[in-house]
Amino acid sequence: MDIAFLLNGETVELSVSDPTLTLLDWLREDRGLKGTKEGCNEGDCGACTVIVTDDRGRRAVNACILFVPQLHGKAVRTVEGVAGPDGQMHPVQQAMIEHHGSQCGFCTPGFVTSMAAAHAEGATDFDDRLAGNLCRCTGYAPIIRAAEAASGDPVPDWMEENLPQLSAHAGSDIADAFRPQSKEALALWLKDHPDATLIAGATDVGLWVTKSLRDLGPVAFLNGVDDMKDIEVTSRGMRVGAMATVAELRDAVADTYPSFAELLRRFASEQIRGAATVGGNIANGSPIGDIPPVLIALGASLHIGKYGDSRVMAMESFFVEYGKQDIEPGEFVEEITVPAQPDRLKCYKLSKRFDQDISAVCGAFNVLVNDGVVKNARIAFGGMAGIPKRATNVEQGLIGNPWTENTIGDVWDDWARDFTPMTDMRASADYRLDAARNMLTRYFLEDIGAQVNVLEVGA
Repeated sequence: MDIAFLLNGETVELSVSDPTLTLLDWLREDRGLKGTKEGCNEGDCGACTVIVTDDRGRRAVNACILFVPQLHGKAVRTVEGVAGPDGQMHPVQQAMIEHHGSQCGFCTPGFVTSMAAAHAEGATDFDDRLAGNLCRCTGYAPIIRAAEAASGDPVPDWMEENLPQLSAHAGSDIADAFRPQSKEALALWLKDHPDATLIAGATDVGLWVTKSLRDLGPVAFLNGVDDMKDIEVTSRGMRVGAMATVAELRDAVADTYPSFAELLRRFASEQIRGAATVGGNIANGSPIGDIPPVLIALGASLHIGKYGDSRVMAMESFFVEYGKQDIEPGEFVEEITVPAQPDRLKCYKLSKRFDQDISAVCGAFNVLVNDGVVKNARIAFGGMAGIPKRATNVEQGLIGNPWTENTIGDVWDDWARDFTPMTDMRASADYRLDAARNMLTRYFLEDIGAQVNVLEVGA
């Protein structure tokens, strides 16, 4: 597979025989760029962070779960390229020195590239931007102070990227690796490769390679399918292409569904949100994925593509049982549509850590109340069953009844009819049930104006 991209400002053209070669391995072993570190090798620690720029913008991503073919036509900047061509320090590097932001130094290159990406975008939400970079000896205070100190400095001119002019041969595919440029081309290829592995952001599939050492067989890299990337918000509702990233979805829903946007702020890390796709989070069928419960609560429809055919289903119908989704060989998740509606949505995520953690329970509540009576209710959870699932008995217990604490108490036993959660290292079954019940109470109290957000409680 022939590809071309920029690496630290220089054009690279290479032939890749293994389409699942990670950028981290290639940088360290083929290019000798050892500043990009291998820590967790699963996208959690941020030691391997690099900056990737394409026509969708600039973002920090994890090199350990990014496959080299995904870089075609893009620009990559490692920590070695953050400094100037004559050794000039980037403002964030100078600030790290002045504010004592490094001790052992292992995590420092990843912090610097994350900070440089934020600096180039003018972003100052450093607690969010650096949540995907772990440090266990320096502590975050001096690192945050360094980011704040550098924020007012101009972006160095060497950080500007001009995407590569690709040579005529670059971009060719090999027998078992394909890069479609449209959903029609993807559907046609899947007709002949119905069991192929589809690689969108690789934030999940990447671990199949780095942790499970799996042979993926035929693969299709979907990052070139531009007609599955758009998000459109109109008076009729919202349409989300399956290849839209979580970061793009967060921006798109910030005004319409701010509680959803706040949930997405806690979705993994900056590096993952900039690579992970909405379609991928749905297609992997995880019972603890954060996006499906929200889309179910919003009454979303899932559009499934296939050569010569397509179909539409309610989002909740896609999830059949643990490890099984309603999708056949040759089919793929194409887009999601959400009907326009008043914003009655609240999302609550319960996890052991605030940032970058998997949900023990994730609840999405969308209850319509008119004249003090519940007219409709859609309540969905992750972490409460083998699939993302609606609380149908609870919903029916609410509809037609007064919107009061007494009504919420009346559906107490319905929770156990809707869910039989498991006990694992994140939470016990009883804890999960009680948490779900309490989330409905929180939703009600928040709806009547009570203070329920513990992050906003002051002395």
